[in-house]
Amino acid sequence: MAQNDLYAPLAARMRPTAIDDYAGQQHLLGEGKPLRKMLESGHCHSMVLWGPPGTGKTTLAELIAHYTDANVIRLSAVTSGVKEVRAAMEKAEADARYQQRTLLFIDEVHRFNKSQQDAFLPFVESGTVTFVGATTENPSFELNNALLSRVRVYVLQALDTEALNGVLERALADNERGLGDRNLSIESDARAALLDLCAGDARRLLTYLELASDFTSENTITLKDIEQAVGEKIAAYDNKGDTFYDLISAFHKSVRGSDPDAALYWYARILHGGGDALYVARRLLAIVSEDIGNADPRAMQLAINAWDTFHRVGPAEGERAIAQATVYCALAAKSNAVYSAFSAAKALAKQTGDLGVPNHLRNAPTKLMKEMGHGEDYRYAHNEPNAFAAGECYFPESLSGTRFYEPNERGLEKALKAKRDYLDSLNQHSNRKR
Repeated sequence: MAQNDLYAPLAARMRPTAIDDYAGQQHLLGEGKPLRKMLESGHCHSMVLWGPPGTGKTTLAELIAHYTDANVIRLSAVTSGVKEVRAAMEKAEADARYQQRTLLFIDEVHRFNKSQQDAFLPFVESGTVTFVGATTENPSFELNNALLSRVRVYVLQALDTEALNGVLERALADNERGLGDRNLSIESDARAALLDLCAGDARRLLTYLELASDFTSENTITLKDIEQAVGEKIAAYDNKGDTFYDLISAFHKSVRGSDPDAALYWYARILHGGGDALYVARRLLAIVSEDIGNADPRAMQLAINAWDTFHRVGPAEGERAIAQATVYCALAAKSNAVYSAFSAAKALAKQTGDLGVPNHLRNAPTKLMKEMGHGEDYRYAHNEPNAFAAGECYFPESLSGTRFYEPNERGLEKALKAKRDYLDSLNQHSNRKR
């Protein structure tokens, strides 16, 4: 082991230097896969590596540099600005004059703003550098379209149990870089707990393993050693990242799917990860109008009450009130009829925005407007049988008969549908259709 590696973390020491030692991502680096074939041929194109933490993005970038015999310029979007990017590009241009390839690796590339991304875009386009960016965030949202159009995005996946076991075994067996010189083993329950706690993250696995190896007084790592090393399990949650949107999406779909238990689980996951209960309350109101609608109007009031309760009594009881509303909404009758009707109405309004309001529906506050026929022949519904002006048209004439709202047979909407059918029959038998 090199002198400067003596105090490097186990995860850094165990970084693979050959494709065959790389854990996971077989959909990209398995035998015959395009990315592997590209590396083995010594060629490379600009790319973005997108995946969760600890899935090998930085390691893969290092392997690309090794297999393509390129100089590597490493920048972190956390600590570098436009000045550092320009200096790096000047060096790359100088190397290019001597036919030396340069690989520009930018970690956390999603943290670069538009101007910083624009600073290296011309050099990517000209081929002065081969750009490799690593990100945990969706590139579609975080990177410029101009940059995205010049790179290929590779999606890295959280490591499965088999891949993680391989990482663990290599760390325990490697005498030079790993823990092999200590002849350590790990008990089966400790292994299972460690694999579960690292959640597909190889870096986290090796960090926990190294800490546990320091806690153990024997040659065998036990479950107690793992518990001491890990402490409280850290939830996967980022209130601005993809995990956040995945959790709230799972919550929404569980309520829509009428599964109160799953809805409570995803709500609890959000809270456990440090999420805002009021964001869930806001989403619950959106769910009510989108997925419940008039099938159960009480759901809207209960969701509003839960939000109000949170403000009045604080998080401890307020979170429970939101849980109560969540269960009610999950079990409420479902209808997206209002949501669909409103969407269709907005689409038609956009297409027909130049149609005038019919004269009989226009306001007539002045004598001139009355002389122009505004409000003429308007039928006041309260003066009609059943307070309903049968046969009257409230659309522009060319849109007469348009229907948006189609209530279903669930919950209160069943009664609304019956009322709608009754009014339709009155319209059909009226001799006063406009």
